[in-house]
Amino acid sequence: MLNVVRLTENWIEGAPCVLALGGFDGLHVGHREVVARAKAFSLPVGIMTIVGGKGKGLFTLPERRDIFLRAGADFALELDFEKIKTMTADEFARALTERFCVSAFVCGEDFRFGAGAQGNAESLKRATHVRVERLALCELDGEKVSSSLVKGRLALGEVERANELLGESYFLLGEVVSGRKVGRTIGFPTANVAYSQDKFPLRFGVYETRIAVEGKEYKGITNFGARPTFDDESVWTESYLDGFSGDLYGKKICVKFVKYLRGIKRFEGAEALRGQLLEDIGRIRTND
Repeated sequence: MLNVVRLTENWIEGAPCVLALGGFDGLHVGHREVVARAKAFSLPVGIMTIVGGKGKGLFTLPERRDIFLRAGADFALELDFEKIKTMTADEFARALTERFCVSAFVCGEDFRFGAGAQGNAESLKRATHVRVERLALCELDGEKVSSSLVKGRLALGEVERANELLGESYFLLGEVVSGRKVGRTIGFPTANVAYSQDKFPLRFGVYETRIAVEGKEYKGITNFGARPTFDDESVWTESYLDGFSGDLYGKKICVKFVKYLRGIKRFEGAEALRGQLLEDIGRIRTND
């Protein structure tokens, strides 16, 4: 049921720890408050995340681990939805305390667990006799922050608002793979990264991005979606790194989405596309 991934060397299995509980398919600003409270106990912190279930997650498992580590977690508790969906609330609570020496649980006030979502913070405390801290839901500009709200903004291409809700840029981690190499023929070589089928898709379009590779970050333009000018309907993430020269094949990059620039459209040919890309580059160069 539980796959535990060590993120730091601070956690020793069997030693006291604090668990941050929730679905956590990433971290939005409300989740970050939960993690911050868990860290305040000055004990190793584990973050729970659910794999599978209804809908697609905001981030893939490798991306979540990266987020959790940067947020200060020491280990990730990855739960397979198919294996836990029939567990009663008591069974779930018992599984947590049998595997971990939990000094405290921290969760949002809407946290539920067990089959039929029958368990809550109070029942968890009764079942485990462990301290449970429940935080009020976070609001930002009058909106209750949730993963569903973030997904709704991404679906509209409103990455600037999604980034505010997340507390950092929505991003894609991946390895650069070989493409059709059409971009280099018009002066815009691109880094192609597959967009996981398990990752929630943002709106198809062209975005201003920041692309991190080998410790350095570049401004970029990223096409997410099909390439109708070249009759290619496959969905890819293609990024042009402004100012970069070199070979990226096989390297890991992080594409951070900053702003939606325009929709995807068919151009009359390569030169017409090149003209549009020059305009796109001009726009991002004027942005700080």
